[in-house]
Amino acid sequence: MSTAVPPGGQRTLQKRRQAQNAKENKLKQTPTSARAAGFGGSSNNILKIFTDEASNGLRVDPLAVLFLAVGFIFSVVALHVIAKMTGKLF
Repeated sequence: MSTAVPPGGQRTLQKRRQAQNAKENKLKQTPTSARAAGFGGSSNNILKIFTDEASNGLRVDPLAVLFLAVGFIFSVVALHVIAKMTGKLF
């Protein structure tokens, strides 16, 4: 028959100390500047997706995306106007 261990005690204190030490170590390893963090010159960040170095994926000219977006907005507005006009006529 095993005895039940009450909550708290030495194990809990040890786990809290370990968590606090891990948190302090993480803070010590975190860079304090943007350049040390990899921004502003490093090619190993999220901006690599949007550069010419990205090899996979669909490459679309930004101007084409702009025209497609404006055309879509225009078509939605035009369909709303047409729906309003035909609703009043019939």
